[in-house]
Amino acid sequence: MTFTQKLERARPFFDAAHKTVMYFCKLLLVVDILITCMAVSGRYVSFIPDPAWSEEIVLTCMIYMAVVSASMALRRDAHIRMTALDKYLPVRVTQTLDVIADLAVIAFAVMMLVSGWKYCTGLGSKGFYTSIPTLSKFWLYFPIPLAGVCMLVFEAEILCRHIGAFFVKGAAGSES
Repeated sequence: MTFTQKLERARPFFDAAHKTVMYFCKLLLVVDILITCMAVSGRYVSFIPDPAWSEEIVLTCMIYMAVVSASMALRRDAHIRMTALDKYLPVRVTQTLDVIADLAVIAFAVMMLVSGWKYCTGLGSKGFYTSIPTLSKFWLYFPIPLAGVCMLVFEAEILCRHIGAFFVKGAAGSES
């Protein structure tokens, strides 16, 4: 079995991970919108409650959406990157640069995971939300290691695809 065939067999795992993260982000967006609507309506309509916790929870949901959805952009190659000179470089040089960039992103994802987890279990476990004193700030800092895990999963697929491009004659390495 070739490397490319092995990668194709792993594709359902990566597709499921992408769908799960996408569903999670959509769910957070709906929660964000509902809480915001309730809070704004509660300011003007007397029988709708305007809970004190709404602002902190909305901000927390937005943090989750921002960092986790940014990791999803990796899979679609939607992040900003320098490709202006790729057409002037030999294909093998471009492929090698893609692999080096992938390894740098993996290193960053590991850093986010390790440092973020230390922050969550350290400072985050000691603090509490102002408006919800029973809720630990762990959940405020948890998106960072979560995004690190998501980045590792999505970047692993891209790295495998870029490495696989070395074995396909004439491949540029950036096709899906």
